[in-house]
Amino acid sequence: MKELSLNILDIAQNSVKAGATLVTITVDAQPAENCLTITVADNGCGMSEEFVRRVTDPFTTTRTTRKVGLGIPLFKLSAEQAGGDFSIRSKVGEGTVVTARYELDHIDRMPLGDIAGTISALVGADPAIDFVYEQRVGAESFVLDTREVRGILGDVPLDSPEVLLWIREYLSEQITNMKGAEQI
Repeated sequence: MKELSLNILDIAQNSVKAGATLVTITVDAQPAENCLTITVADNGCGMSEEFVRRVTDPFTTTRTTRKVGLGIPLFKLSAEQAGGDFSIRSKVGEGTVVTARYELDHIDRMPLGDIAGTISALVGADPAIDFVYEQRVGAESFVLDTREVRGILGDVPLDSPEVLLWIREYLSEQITNMKGAEQI
């Protein structure tokens, strides 16, 4: 993968497949600490302790179509190659939290990439699921919560082209106006 937003897309799709009704994605850049933390949390079915221990192995997957799952191993590798670390916390029946930390200025850290496109794609693919996206750079932050958007829109579906375009443009504008966002 060439950008972190694609790793985020893959992990969030795992959350959807796990039956999550709420997926929270946080991108937290702290330049003073030279740290970028990406967290994807869900309220899906969760994983057993044994499966969590094996899930970073590319030959561990829940899929029946093919026996290789590269999403989590590649996300872990991207963090470790950029001087960071990776963790998964999960509990059956409660959900999963996947966290990858990177050295912000590490030469091997991939750029965040098109996160606005990623979030709008997730919402468009699964409009019944609630997504929360939070981005922080230092003390600045913004949040997009589809529960709030849904409340404002009423009967207008989240996957309508106009709404998806608005979500993408809103996120792009927030990111552009955020001081220091260009570092991620």
